[in-house]
Amino acid sequence: MNFSLTYLELAVVALALGLLLLELWTPTALKPKLGYVAAAGLALILGWSFADTIPSESATAFSQMYVRDGLALFFKRFFLMAAILVLIMSVEFSDRIRMGVGEFYVLILFALTGMMFASSANDLIMVFVSLELITISFYVLVSFQRSRMGSLEAGVKYLIMGALSSAFLIFGIALVFGSAGTTNFDGLLQVTKGAADDKVLWLGLLLVLAGLGFKIAAFPFQMWAPDVYQGAPTPVTAFLAVGSKAAGIVLLLRVFLGAVPPVTGQWTKLLMVMAAITILYGNLCAIPQRNLKRLLGYSSIANAGYLLLGLSVLNASGCSAMLYYLAGYLFTLAAAFTVICLVARESDDISSLAGLSQRSPLLAACLTLAMVSLGGIPPLAGFFGKFLLLKSIIEQGPVNPGYYCLAGTALFGVVVSLYYYFGVIRAIYLSKEAPDLTPITVSVPARLSLGVCVIGMFYLGLFPQTALLVAQEAVSALKF
Repeated sequence: MNFSLTYLELAVVALALGLLLLELWTPTALKPKLGYVAAAGLALILGWSFADTIPSESATAFSQMYVRDGLALFFKRFFLMAAILVLIMSVEFSDRIRMGVGEFYVLILFALTGMMFASSANDLIMVFVSLELITISFYVLVSFQRSRMGSLEAGVKYLIMGALSSAFLIFGIALVFGSAGTTNFDGLLQVTKGAADDKVLWLGLLLVLAGLGFKIAAFPFQMWAPDVYQGAPTPVTAFLAVGSKAAGIVLLLRVFLGAVPPVTGQWTKLLMVMAAITILYGNLCAIPQRNLKRLLGYSSIANAGYLLLGLSVLNASGCSAMLYYLAGYLFTLAAAFTVICLVARESDDISSLAGLSQRSPLLAACLTLAMVSLGGIPPLAGFFGKFLLLKSIIEQGPVNPGYYCLAGTALFGVVVSLYYYFGVIRAIYLSKEAPDLTPITVSVPARLSLGVCVIGMFYLGLFPQTALLVAQEAVSALKF
């Protein structure tokens, strides 16, 4: 067992345990500031990861259940950045957590550890273990505000649906093992080259797809997202929308393009239909929403559909577009939820944004940019991300005309999304509600976080080449 390959995960676990001990001796008034300590520790670990070059050949540990390659390193850095932004957001939210704020930060770190292990999964057993670490941490995080009925209700719903998805996943793994005799991805690749039509194997992989589809909130496994997003604490909603979704995406890439590409090649129509319905469902259901977090929950479903566009083409172009899109999505959603965390203290209704342009021009501008990026308007990251995904599927149109229909569906979804995204902007600047003109104080760490997000949105939108090259290097670890 080569433990040295897991140095980033071990560093995060050590930070979590150290934070838990530090919390014991920290005065109650200072405990919320531990979030800054955790964020600073993760920033050091993120910097440490850049001292490690992308390996030319993958290295494995734990009997080849864990792999270290370019794709894993890309997602580990992604998850670390997401957790840093969420922790800073959590400090701003800490006054709404009655007790256990230190444990709240530690649970975020444990969820992060699961995500990092998921990025290196090379075996279905590792897939299950890493997902359970993520999911169990979120069970507690979602219902952490025990004094709020909405948080408890969201936690129960997430627990029930999460248990169901875990049942699908473990039963699927059992069928795959019974059919192929292995759960290791390298072994499955060899088996499926000669037995891609095994019906038991197909059923097992369909159940695995169902379990992973739950994590990214893709149709028909999306029903939990709006309720859970609305009821969970705002930083948890942000981490669910970015971190948990990205973990599901990397596992979809690992399993269906790294382990069983011969089977996935026969499921093109299934993936296309899933992507199309997910886009339509998310965008159409978001139109009447008045709750900001619920609106972003349906938006998250739609974005899962856009990400599935890249998976459905089954090539490097589509996968690199997925990774680029996720990078832009990280900064965009982090900015949006940070503003919601600061502004919507009593209610998440869209009316709470009335007068924001006068209360805090900075927050108004950041939320506006986030909505514009989510809508896919240039020159922000969301535009180029959607452009790359659409380009990847249109290129496959001559091979399968169904891709043209899928591209049309995606474009229709983009047009529909502009209505509700710009509804948020209209509420900021043109709301007829009686505004609360009390100025909003934004702390220096929150300003830095928002600044990083805005720079990330503009940089990825204006200078996409560098990020795209990084994404292309990362997906080179997959087998097309």
